[in-house]
Amino acid sequence: MKTGIHPNFNKVMVTCACGNEFETGSTIKEIRVEVCSECHPFYTGRQKFADAGGRVDKFNKKYGLKQQQQ
Repeated sequence: MKTGIHPNFNKVMVTCACGNEFETGSTIKEIRVEVCSECHPFYTGRQKFADAGGRVDKFNKKYGLKQQQQ
């Protein structure tokens, strides 16, 4: 590699909005993120699934559709 043309690669601390910090390598001095692996719902298992049943009922009421009588 040629000398003097590459940016300096440093160890930096990544800071998340939740307060979690971890060390990584980067060419910039400081990294701030909004979501990390400690607070992201997919990785923590606290993922919420939307219940579509209420939306279907709202649609049926809005457009006057009736459920089939059995």
